[in-house]
Amino acid sequence: MSYIKVGTDQAGEDINLYYQDLGTGTPVVLIHGWPLSSAMWDYQLAELPKHNMRVIAYDRRGFGKSSQPWDGYNYDTLADDLKVILDTLDLQNVTLVGMSMGGGEVARYMGRHGGARVAKVAFISAVTPYMLKTEDNPDGVDQSVFDEILDGLNKDRADFLQTFGKQFYGVNLISHPVSQAHLEGDFIRAYAASQRATVECAKAFAMTDFRDDLPQINVPTLIVHGDADKTVPIESSGELTASAIPSAQYIVYEGAPHGLFYTEKDRLTEDLIAFVQEGVAVREPIGTTTIY
Repeated sequence: MSYIKVGTDQAGEDINLYYQDLGTGTPVVLIHGWPLSSAMWDYQLAELPKHNMRVIAYDRRGFGKSSQPWDGYNYDTLADDLKVILDTLDLQNVTLVGMSMGGGEVARYMGRHGGARVAKVAFISAVTPYMLKTEDNPDGVDQSVFDEILDGLNKDRADFLQTFGKQFYGVNLISHPVSQAHLEGDFIRAYAASQRATVECAKAFAMTDFRDDLPQINVPTLIVHGDADKTVPIESSGELTASAIPSAQYIVYEGAPHGLFYTEKDRLTEDLIAFVQEGVAVREPIGTTTIY
């Protein structure tokens, strides 16, 4: 297994991030969503390297096979971790792909590190620009929703994660877009994270304001969001991210839930391949909105 050291903890122990590095060609870095790990990208990792791409997917600190330090779950630190990965692997002309919480890392990296080494960015079901509803962010999500998440995690994380997984994929009495086996696999991946990391990262994606980061993005940008996303509602995220980056290509997947990286895996993979290779996901002019 491959690891990159990104720092040390308060006890002086190394903080190492696990990563996969597959294929050769144009570098693509996949940043996973909360509360999963890089294993959520299994289908993209199996396909993208077939198309002249070098694909790197890593576990955020606290998750998956990476170290689980007590601190460092704010977006400044997470963006710095990403920079260490790009620098250590000496990647150039990278396409950053951030899903859900990972979209925040993309935004903060671009704002904090000036987009160094990056040629393109993609936001998939991303938490940008600012999830929390405030007086100057009236389209955000009520604080009570995040309070319920934190209460659930602190009361019974295992039970919360199993319930959350169903919402993540839009599972209900009449819709079963994923199998029970897949949900169980996700639970195993999510429960491997530390309690501390799971809670602190939930606070981070709920309360971090990326509105100053997004205007600093000056590379080709793809935004993909499902209009049935109940976890990161499109009205609070995808729509506002597209408004903040008017040059971006914005694609709405009709009827897709938050976890569209799996439920719409073939469609998303096709769009990512086209975007990396041509700069436009569905061969339409950047600036259009496409509803599938």
